[in-house]
Amino acid sequence: MPAKIPATVVTGFLGAGKTTLIRHMLQNANGKRIALIINEFGDLGVDGDILKGCGDETCTEDDIMELSNGCICCTVADDFIPTMEKLLARENAPDHIVIETSGLALPQPLIRAFNWPEISTKVTVDGVVTVVDGKAVSEGQFAHNVAAVDAQRKLDENLDHETPLSELFEDQIACADMIVVNKSDLLSADESTALVTKLKSESRKGVQVVKASMGALPVDVLLGQGIGAEDDLDARHEVHHHHHDDDDDHHEDEDHHHDHEHTHGHDEFESFVVERAEITDPIAFAQQVADVIRANDILRLKGFAAVTGKPMRLTLQAVGPRVDTYFDRPFTANEPRMTRLVVIGQAGLDQAAITAALQ
Repeated sequence: MPAKIPATVVTGFLGAGKTTLIRHMLQNANGKRIALIINEFGDLGVDGDILKGCGDETCTEDDIMELSNGCICCTVADDFIPTMEKLLARENAPDHIVIETSGLALPQPLIRAFNWPEISTKVTVDGVVTVVDGKAVSEGQFAHNVAAVDAQRKLDENLDHETPLSELFEDQIACADMIVVNKSDLLSADESTALVTKLKSESRKGVQVVKASMGALPVDVLLGQGIGAEDDLDARHEVHHHHHDDDDDHHEDEDHHHDHEHTHGHDEFESFVVERAEITDPIAFAQQVADVIRANDILRLKGFAAVTGKPMRLTLQAVGPRVDTYFDRPFTANEPRMTRLVVIGQAGLDQAAITAALQ
């Protein structure tokens, strides 16, 4: 049975920076073949054009599909499922699928659609990423331009136009596996720390809250969360039931063109390698890794270990404190029997303490 293809759902209000995040991801895909489904709206096909121009061999025009109808939850059967089936039937199937949806449509009905029999055996929800405008949220708004978000909402008659944006925002947070506080470069250190703490307290346990500028997140932080969100829908229930539309971020970057877009990139993140001799007890080791991750707020940790007396190499992958281990292959004759772990987190990790704790 081939492994299911992972799909990441990216949500957030107009102007939060979803398109910038996705464009950055495509430009830094490191050879991963990513297919993109954009929930397009009306004639505002700007995003599709921007992304089609990303010119990377990992994202060709064929890899970008548009859903032409506004509200994804009304069009699951006639629009979303056939689009997914078409994508999954291709000879050169993607390594990962990314679905960009608007903050005006609940992510929950979309996640539920992954349980449809036509696609449930072939694809799984790797994680839900909610992008928020850090500056706006820290000032008590939910979007940089609330009037534009409301205007976007009025364009779709399927909408419940009464629901306050604050409630839609709560639903996005309730469904998230990762919250990206974008435009964090526009906040002081104290403001961004306070906002991250607040969002952590408002989201489900274990949800990662990360800061970013210009949507620059390392691909291996964004993708590969391995959540299987379609199996834990009860945990991410809609706080408010309402009906509304889907749309795209056509005003995306007009307010924030920073010249340092590319040079500044991943300042907020760092990674380093920890090496140690072989280990004796894989279960105790996985527990030790989980404890170190919790104590130091590490986002991802991955690598290999040699286990005394075992010819096979132990692979270890952790997303937050969830640690998975399995034996993948025998060590080769000329390969040193040692343990090598890559640690990824927000800038400011205490490398010396983490290294000592893992060794």
